[in-house]
Amino acid sequence: MSTLIKGDQVRSINRGIRVEKAYTPLVVETKTLFNVNGLVAITSIVGRVTTAITVANTVKLQANPTVGATKDLCAATDLGTTDSPAGNLISFQGLTGDSALTGPGAVPGPKQDLYVDTGTIEQVTATGADGGITWILTYVPIDDGATVVAA
Repeated sequence: MSTLIKGDQVRSINRGIRVEKAYTPLVVETKTLFNVNGLVAITSIVGRVTTAITVANTVKLQANPTVGATKDLCAATDLGTTDSPAGNLISFQGLTGDSALTGPGAVPGPKQDLYVDTGTIEQVTATGADGGITWILTYVPIDDGATVVAA
């Protein structure tokens, strides 16, 4: 039996365009992960721990638009107090004040699309300085020609 639609095509139809950004090692800073050009709907965002996070490591994601105020995408969350081994997943449900969720093998994603306009999506690491995360984001352009690219 032949496959008419491949896995990446199904993902594109269902979730949109995929972008990936590796960030290692984590350090105390605000790091631009993605550059956004135009209005987009983020349909999913998940981090995969690539190097174990073993120390207290408070992390949040935020949208920093070119025009307007910075908006937290999730609450600052300590990813390292109980350790986040390589392979753990990180996501959040997309509601204001939600903490990032981490776990082996499965985490819930955003409950609804997140609309982000021109600017950046950043990881703010307030404490800790070890580990690594690869962030995977999917989006649908709302404005014609809108894009998200890894920084």
